[in-house]
Amino acid sequence: MLRGAKEAGEGNERSAGNLRIFKETDDGYVTFARGLEVLREPLLNKGTAFTAEERDELGLHGLLPPAVETIDQQVRRAYAQYQAQSTDLLKNVYLEALRDRNEVLYYRLLSDHLREMLPVVYDPTVAQAIETYSHEYRRPRGVYLSVDDVDGIERAFTNLGLGPDDVDLVVASDAEEILGIGDWGVGGGIGIAAGKLAVYTAAAGIDPTRVIPVALDVGTANEALLNDPGYVGNRHARVRGQRYDDFIDAYVTTATRMFPGAMLHWEDFGPSNARRILEKYTGRIPTFNDDMQGTGAIVLAAMLGAVRVSGTPMRDQRIVVFGAGTAGIGIADQLRAAMVRDGLDDDAATRRIWPVDKQGLLIDDMTDLRDFQQPYARPASEVAGWKKDDAGIGLLEVVERVRPTMLLGTSTAHGAFTEQVVRAMADAVDRPVIFPISNPTERIEAMPGDLLRWTDGRALVATGIPVDPITYGRVTYAIAQANNALLYPGLGLGAIVSRARRISDGMLQAAAEAVGGMVDVGTPGASLLPQVENLREVSATVAVAVAEQAARENLARADLKEPVQQVQDAMWQPAYKPVKGRQA
Repeated sequence: MLRGAKEAGEGNERSAGNLRIFKETDDGYVTFARGLEVLREPLLNKGTAFTAEERDELGLHGLLPPAVETIDQQVRRAYAQYQAQSTDLLKNVYLEALRDRNEVLYYRLLSDHLREMLPVVYDPTVAQAIETYSHEYRRPRGVYLSVDDVDGIERAFTNLGLGPDDVDLVVASDAEEILGIGDWGVGGGIGIAAGKLAVYTAAAGIDPTRVIPVALDVGTANEALLNDPGYVGNRHARVRGQRYDDFIDAYVTTATRMFPGAMLHWEDFGPSNARRILEKYTGRIPTFNDDMQGTGAIVLAAMLGAVRVSGTPMRDQRIVVFGAGTAGIGIADQLRAAMVRDGLDDDAATRRIWPVDKQGLLIDDMTDLRDFQQPYARPASEVAGWKKDDAGIGLLEVVERVRPTMLLGTSTAHGAFTEQVVRAMADAVDRPVIFPISNPTERIEAMPGDLLRWTDGRALVATGIPVDPITYGRVTYAIAQANNALLYPGLGLGAIVSRARRISDGMLQAAAEAVGGMVDVGTPGASLLPQVENLREVSATVAVAVAEQAARENLARADLKEPVQQVQDAMWQPAYKPVKGRQA
């Protein structure tokens, strides 16, 4: 089978816009390339691991040092080179350069050191790489689609040389809300999409030849980029309104027609577009927004563990969400759905969530509420006697009035969960659930050590940053990291294996339950979530649960006779394959 390419005629197989001239067989690769052409192809290039026979057949003698090494030897050298880099940004640059010359070695190194390298290839270091994208521009990766050339979308995808059965996953971003740094134009779009796909491959074995990162270049509102003579994206203000919607629709229509089996993943869209786009397409195609659904599902996974510890069922939770943007309300949606599954009707579940944003507690007579915030806004009559300050009804007043069982932080307001707020919560609840998941560290609402100290070790904590175990009162607490990478790679793999028609709420719930079920929360100080270093195991478990749920909902187009084995068989492994030469 031709992997990541289609036959375009005898002697002219193409992939990713390059004359790779190779195809995959059951026992390796067959290629028309010879000599330097082989070494320039990242998926073919093994460097010093080419055997003597391969060097003979592929014309590599004299182009490599004489030693023939194993991939293990290469990984040790690459890791030493990685460690020699003085900053995380330089480590990111090193890894990208390695990926550009030897993709298998890159993924093997990443898989072997995933916990250490995940923050370097993705959040938070990728943000630094994105900020310098135009000035550090190297090898292009993926597809760049422009709002100024809607008619060119099909041509751009065609230039990849991929057939309708060659793509499993497309990750696209318009780069309006990149991590915590905002609008970063074309570099943000392609950087975040490529970084996300690297995690999909390293964590869940999504075949890197069957994915496409896409930058949806609609301009930028970043004046620094517009005035930068080196900027490589569209040099005009960010397009909005009908023209933007038409561009997005043209992208979806073209991508789903050309690659009908692919899941479309949306990443780092602004709050005015993210939910609207997802709701428009979610019932029609397999599509997923990690900022909304992935974050919500991983928080739900941690919450299910907290429920098992505290004994308070979901239907009895009182939840304060501090930071009612796209992520905060996306999480609220997942928690609300869990309450409904636990016996509440939709309205009753909605009324058990109190959202607090920059203007304080959201109230239904506010004129600046976004459409997705409105269902959660509290009736003005309900809070008429509550104390207000310059920013409305503040967090402390809400906590004292509501007596929440759960306090969720998605505000990026460092230190917002003060000792006074936390102690007020702990005075009313035996096992307060406190999830300050904003990241990076300088944006977290409270540090876990303080939360444990202020609650006498009773808090059930999950964060958005990695935190070392904390010892308090003779108990060592493993702090759960609500890292989306624990969930979305397995969700994507399950959707691919099942060939799901769409991504349902039931599939997201199955993913959350699978993640949460992998830890024993009965031990004092136990983490509410699995550790990040076990991502491959977690992803496989999630994928099986998602695929089986897709089948139960009649959303699976594949015949899932042995889902566990089918998931294992689908996971791409970073291992060298034999390469044989062939004359054109």
